[in-house]
Amino acid sequence: MTRMTLVEWLAYIERQHPRSIEMGLKRVRQVAASLGLGRPARRVVTVGGTNGKGSTVAFIEAIAREAGWRVGAYTSPHLLAYNERVRVDGIEADDAALVDAFEAVERARGDVALTYFEYGTLAALWLFERADLDLAILEVGLGGRLDATNLVDPDVAVITTVDLDHQEWLGGDREAIGFEKAGIARAWKPLVLGDDDPPSSVLRHAYAIGASAVRMGCDFFFDPAPDDAPVGHWRWREVGYTVDLPRPALAAPAQLRNAAVAIASLRALDTDAAAIDDAAIARGIARANL
Repeated sequence: MTRMTLVEWLAYIERQHPRSIEMGLKRVRQVAASLGLGRPARRVVTVGGTNGKGSTVAFIEAIAREAGWRVGAYTSPHLLAYNERVRVDGIEADDAALVDAFEAVERARGDVALTYFEYGTLAALWLFERADLDLAILEVGLGGRLDATNLVDPDVAVITTVDLDHQEWLGGDREAIGFEKAGIARAWKPLVLGDDDPPSSVLRHAYAIGASAVRMGCDFFFDPAPDDAPVGHWRWREVGYTVDLPRPALAAPAQLRNAAVAIASLRALDTDAAAIDDAAIARGIARANL
């Protein structure tokens, strides 16, 4: 039998579930168990939120790679080619690797009907587990609590912003949507929040499970143009630590906030992550791209 191409696989997996979106983790957990999936990397950061997810992932990835870490990033949607969704050490997965992963998922799923996103998430995790990664960064597809990426327990969860999005799935207001997005948080692990005023549902959930909320404007700060910084630089700070940084290559005004969230996320990982030096942060901020 001729091996299917990536294009053929993508057409195939689009037909494997009657709905393009079907929230819930039961199916993906069942197939992950059949695949024998373990941890995708030594450290995991999961990034959710309404806006800024992709940029925040790009900043985390670039800084960690500049610090010498081997990094995998799973993002969606793609712009030109599906391969963009899965990167290992800054390189998009090639067709052959993705086909290998899809074949593994297909063997494991039996009669379980997976959505396109669930299929892709399992394939990415399968590839990451085989790549000997220091860090895996997972971008939430929709919401958080019932998203396929929430199969993995992150060491740090990130919610960039909470606004009205996908209300037919997540709820009619910021409080309901915030609760869904907060579902990626884990007990006694950091939850980095990029909103100046996050919904109370997010903070209540963090408190209820013992997650440590790391908040923009409370626990970390950014100043777009400090008077005593070099020309063209901006400043990131927390108690006991300050760094002046070049402007991101990603030039939209919101990117400083996304970069600030990315730095906070890495510093929240563990003591080793907090030791990433200023030069690596500066290089990563300057070089990150989508």
